[in-house]
Amino acid sequence: MDIIVLTYDHYQNKAMFYFYILRCKDQTLYCGSTNNLDNRVKLHNTGRGSVYVRSRGGGDIVYSESFQTKSESLHREAEVKRWPRIKKEELINNTRAGN
Repeated sequence: MDIIVLTYDHYQNKAMFYFYILRCKDQTLYCGSTNNLDNRVKLHNTGRGSVYVRSRGGGDIVYSESFQTKSESLHREAEVKRWPRIKKEELINNTRAGN
């Protein structure tokens, strides 16, 4: 059995939640939410994170945002999932460029 550890904001001693975009090995994008990015990518890459990612051979997190509540991260996930791929790619690329 795996132990899941919450990530904490050390300044406010609160659990942190994350929205993330994972680029699968077939270059498709997967949006998700979690309380532990490191653990989540490990689960995805061992085939236990989601059926979608497992069927595409795993992947890497290419974008993430942090939130103080689970509700906020889930809201952001739902928002971005509705976007077309090109808009998701712009979000990823703008972040890498430091914009």
